[in-house]
Amino acid sequence: MGFMLESKKVKRTGFVPVFVAGGIISALIPVLNMAVRHKIYTNTNASPVNILFDANWSIMAMLNVLLIVMCACIIYNSEYTDNAIQKMRMLPVHESNMYFGKLALIILMCIAVFIIESCGIVFCIDYWFTGSTGTWHLLFKSFVYEMVLIIPAVLFSLFIASAFKNMWITLGTGVVCVFMATMLPTDNFVLSLFPFAMPFQIFTNTAPDTINRFIIAAVIESAVIIVMELLLIKIRRISE
Repeated sequence: MGFMLESKKVKRTGFVPVFVAGGIISALIPVLNMAVRHKIYTNTNASPVNILFDANWSIMAMLNVLLIVMCACIIYNSEYTDNAIQKMRMLPVHESNMYFGKLALIILMCIAVFIIESCGIVFCIDYWFTGSTGTWHLLFKSFVYEMVLIIPAVLFSLFIASAFKNMWITLGTGVVCVFMATMLPTDNFVLSLFPFAMPFQIFTNTAPDTINRFIIAAVIESAVIIVMELLLIKIRRISE
């Protein structure tokens, strides 16, 4: 119910075109990089997935997180415009259902973005690399891992967007958090637990124990942020 309602709300907001355009731009990064520097990468004795993620994922991840921040602003700005969210509270609809509907919508669009990005990487592998074994299985596991790690960033972006009525405050806070995440060292486990920093991790060449720790941390962070959002909804309902 909440997902269908949120899907109808975003039809005229540019939500879907922004995600699709962002996914296409991100997918072009490895293609353009390989077109210019393919001799450097093809002479390396490593897995094509490993090469492409090492060379491109930091920029792709930054674009993904910026895209999430922007779309969280869009999806909540439509609620605060003309006090629409206050009017919704008078209906037999729980605000938490609205939040989870928005969450499901953004996660679905993130999956779509990852599919588009994987097409770009698949093109690079097929065009510039030959004789690779186990490539597609590794690529699938890499994107599943990235999907798990990006969920805390989605939840945190929605939390920030729901906390502030002014879209520019939300956008500014999100952008500052994203650029702060880009400055954090990816090899420091504690600092990498920042929700916006986790999507910069890559699956390839990462120890299994570290992968498991990041997955567990992502699950715990997601649960904590959901609890924070539910508390915010309850407090706001009481105070207003």
